[in-house]
Amino acid sequence: MKQAIIFCFLFFTVTAFGQRRLGGSVGNREDANRQTSTQPDIEKAPIELYKIISVKNDTTHVDTTLNIYKDYRFNYLRKDNFGLLPFSNVGRTYNRLSYNFFTEQNVLPEFGARARHFNFMEVEDVFYYSVPTPLTELFFKTVFEQGQLVDALFAINTSPNLNLSIAYKGLRSLGRYQHLLTSTGNFRTSVSYNSPNTRYNLKTHFVSQDLLNEENGGLTPNSLEQYIAKNPEFDDRARLDVNFEDAQSTLFGKRFYLDHNYKLFQGEDASGRNFAVGHKLNHTYKKYQFQQAAANEIFGPSFEQTSLRDETRLTSTYNEIYLSFAAGAFGTVVAKGGVTHYDYGYNSVVNLEDKFIINRLQGDIVSAGGSYTGRLGAFNFEADGMLNVLGDFNGYNLHSRLSYAYSPDFIVAATANLNDRTADYNYLLNQSDYINYNWQNNFSNESRQSLGFELFAPALLNGSVEFSTINDMAYFGLNAEGYVAPFQHSGQVSYLRVQGQREFTLGKFSLNNTLLYQKVLDGEQVFKVPDFITRNTLYYSDHWFRRALFLQTGFTLNYFTSYAMNGYDPVLAEFYVQDEIEMDGFPTVDFFFNGKIRQARVFFKLEHLNALLDGNNNFSAPLYPYRDFGIRFGLVWNMFM
Repeated sequence: MKQAIIFCFLFFTVTAFGQRRLGGSVGNREDANRQTSTQPDIEKAPIELYKIISVKNDTTHVDTTLNIYKDYRFNYLRKDNFGLLPFSNVGRTYNRLSYNFFTEQNVLPEFGARARHFNFMEVEDVFYYSVPTPLTELFFKTVFEQGQLVDALFAINTSPNLNLSIAYKGLRSLGRYQHLLTSTGNFRTSVSYNSPNTRYNLKTHFVSQDLLNEENGGLTPNSLEQYIAKNPEFDDRARLDVNFEDAQSTLFGKRFYLDHNYKLFQGEDASGRNFAVGHKLNHTYKKYQFQQAAANEIFGPSFEQTSLRDETRLTSTYNEIYLSFAAGAFGTVVAKGGVTHYDYGYNSVVNLEDKFIINRLQGDIVSAGGSYTGRLGAFNFEADGMLNVLGDFNGYNLHSRLSYAYSPDFIVAATANLNDRTADYNYLLNQSDYINYNWQNNFSNESRQSLGFELFAPALLNGSVEFSTINDMAYFGLNAEGYVAPFQHSGQVSYLRVQGQREFTLGKFSLNNTLLYQKVLDGEQVFKVPDFITRNTLYYSDHWFRRALFLQTGFTLNYFTSYAMNGYDPVLAEFYVQDEIEMDGFPTVDFFFNGKIRQARVFFKLEHLNALLDGNNNFSAPLYPYRDFGIRFGLVWNMFM
């Protein structure tokens, strides 16, 4: 956390100094045109030149405006968290209220500890930049008791062709319950380069992450009764007893990523024709660690009674060679082939009375595939496929999308995805000092099929429909003894998801609505979600103080219906299916007051305001209370030299 504070201070100092020298900052067009009578006219770069580029080359620009969607993204993840139920402290996991299977397109197993990956930055979460002058972005938000959340970014083009960026996101929050501290850090740096003749292109980044959570196992039975009864003597949540106060879990990760290509042929006209050869490298190291000072009977018998320590490691290296042919109006065709070396496991074997647990899964996977993107008039088509052809893990992914743009504000699309891959590594092999958490499985591949339709028409409706089926789904549940264990469902899971979003405006007042209906048609015993989720925001927007301040203020209602929500297991950092407790759905009402002054957006929020009136006895997962009323504020500030 100290590094984050120092990082923010240095960049703030440098940027402020640079702004004084250059006579001002660059904002949106309204800000750029506003000059005081004492300042000389200084030419400023338009905001559109401050570009943000994804790993897939999707390009946007820095946006210093304020709208309701900025409020939805002003959180720990810095993403819209609709459909996610947060735990009581910042920086912890989220219980999923809904699922989108179009985002899952891997052909190899994942590491595991998925409950800790919400803030783990993957390849697609790191961005590249192109800026005419140095760019700084500072994010700050208060937390729950003793700490802060900051995210600082600095990007600079040393030449028109070379960009460097460095960023750090740090969090420390004590929380209101006993032994619930979170301390996380996400460091990333990226480099992008285009040769002057545009033939050679390079993107590369390095990330280093450590995400630590203290674990307390939730409330004890006696404390659970007091919490549910809303006993005012326990409004100080630190007085509620928890199951243990001597455990913590940490997810570590480091990654080096490189994607570069060279155009062997490049058309001299504006047709965009070219033929290129490229190479990708993704070297990733992950480690999940669970530590506990003394064994607890909640998790069953253990090999050790004190100083328990579980460590799981994965080292993965992926090399890919691809050929890309762009033929102008015909589209772009890419052929690719890759090799993945994986090494997952532990330092020693486990020899139980009835089974022998190996210590490693390692080997090489050879995969091949291709992609196509093309446009014909208002139609746009994308297709991508990958198949494992050699190695111990079979798998494939086929993805296609067809969209039609009647106008920029009226787009319809159809998407299909077929995915078949091995279950995550921690389903196949797991070792622990707790005896019940040792297993070795030979699960069949999970097979997922998804079909979806989307409508983007803000004046009418933004909507989506998704229907997915899953065969041989792997999941964590409770065994006959009541302990968490991996299972595989022999039947089919069928899942329907319908979502709509629309905003209505009358004068300076707006009502923004997002509604989601979902239904598990088959396999409800292993796949559980609430039937209905809604978010409704009524707010007021206006300019004050001679248009120097733009503000938005109002109320946001979130609600979901009752269901048997998944439980959380701290040893595995995984959620598990349970049937014993059906949690009531509950509403939360937040009041917010957000303002924009030049490039700074200030956010002020009263979270879970209705808890002041009726108290709070809601849950994020069985035994884990939901957040109480809280006052949060912060800012996002873009500075341009």
